[in-house]
Amino acid sequence: MDTTPILYVSGRVYSPADPTATALLVEGDRITWLGARADAPSAARVVDLGDRLVTPAFVDAHMHATDTGLALSGLDLSGCHSAGDLLARVAARAVRTDGLIMGHGWELAEPPTASELDAAAGGRPVYLTRIDKHSALASTALLHHAAGRIGHDPDGWVRLDAHHEIRKAAYAALSTAERTDAGRLALRRAASLGIAAVHECGGPVLSSEADFTGLLAAGEEYPQVFGFWGELCAAAKARELGAVGAGGDLFADGAFGSRTACVRDAYLDGDTHGHAYLTAEQVAAHLVDCAAHGMQGGFHAIGDGALRAVVDGFARAADQLGVDAVREAGHRVEHAELLDKELIAGFVEYGIIASVQPVFDRLWGGEHGMYAQRLGVERALAANPFSALHGVGVTLAFGSDSPVTPLDPWGAVLAATRHHNPVHRISAKAAFAAHTRGGWRAVRHDNEGVLAPGAAATFAVWDTDAKGLPDLDQGAPRCLRTVLRGRTIHEE
Repeated sequence: MDTTPILYVSGRVYSPADPTATALLVEGDRITWLGARADAPSAARVVDLGDRLVTPAFVDAHMHATDTGLALSGLDLSGCHSAGDLLARVAARAVRTDGLIMGHGWELAEPPTASELDAAAGGRPVYLTRIDKHSALASTALLHHAAGRIGHDPDGWVRLDAHHEIRKAAYAALSTAERTDAGRLALRRAASLGIAAVHECGGPVLSSEADFTGLLAAGEEYPQVFGFWGELCAAAKARELGAVGAGGDLFADGAFGSRTACVRDAYLDGDTHGHAYLTAEQVAAHLVDCAAHGMQGGFHAIGDGALRAVVDGFARAADQLGVDAVREAGHRVEHAELLDKELIAGFVEYGIIASVQPVFDRLWGGEHGMYAQRLGVERALAANPFSALHGVGVTLAFGSDSPVTPLDPWGAVLAATRHHNPVHRISAKAAFAAHTRGGWRAVRHDNEGVLAPGAAATFAVWDTDAKGLPDLDQGAPRCLRTVLRGRTIHEE
């Protein structure tokens, strides 16, 4: 690595070490000095920041890079307001492309049928994921792969195991080069938004092992990728793949939008409690397996039914391993949306990190959003209790779950400060810390995510006149430069 000292000057540095700093010296991968420009040491290279804001770079603590890249290059269905609108977009894409048509982002209550997709696509195979990625629409050309599987809707809306089968069939139609290009596209997009590290959540029903290991080896020109492999009691395999954790999207349940998140009280708009993939005994067994291999563990759990099973599993694991051993492992839960005081107390007791997505509340929370339709207003306003978690010392790590929601770190910071329920809002400073330092802590890099002498030279430069964190009500600032441990991975 090039260790030539670089002096960055004429910036406004967001740093607790020196709030008035306007310059920082980088040598190799470290910040070796920070302070006023007039007091700066000499350096072989000087970069003028043009009086721009310098902050720690963001970490996206939950994303799916290959899926994100495919969504960026595929059919965007997020703005569809009717089945006819969706079919028109499919038809337009069919004219311009051969082979599989992939799309993402629909939220329709009455989506089109498989036969309607067949007609729009001219018989081509079609795979269109719902916004939450927990169900999809499939054309007849793909549906036979789900024959006889549970959750299969003959009209083409597939859920649960049927969706897993359809997903495998769709991804098998893509070449290795197409999947690799998609992952790299997503990482470049992340870097352009001031994101210097991402937590890739893979697993046997989400991505291939080749996709996963390829992302971990993406190279120094991209954000750092920390991998989590979500397969039950497979900590040894996760380690062999190069993962930092055996978790991420290890599903304890599904999602509210698809009515597959496991809830104690039934959905208001469907005669179901969702779907529980894991028991407390399985959760405990997985944590014990993680301990045997020195791996961080974790689970995807959204509904209070699934979260109860997960916390009970932590208690069973603590009976075998000891509470201190469980706490020191830094295990995490992804999403953790429908929490009550008792469940939050379990997070505190077992040192569970909450890897959460504030934009979920912005898009679907409140008295009139999708959560209220599914769960009722009371439960909708109780979901995503960021302030309650932060207030008792639970580590928050913010992410996007991209492509479920777009890569948009400043948008997540704003969403956390504008929760539909004022009780659950946190300050901009706390939200920014959760999307920077919290992301590093969630992969046990406790000393990263802050700008100070001796710290990693990982930062972003923003086109804003703000002296501190920008006023996001005026819009998110544009990222001009992203630096990861001294290496520039994005520059305008």
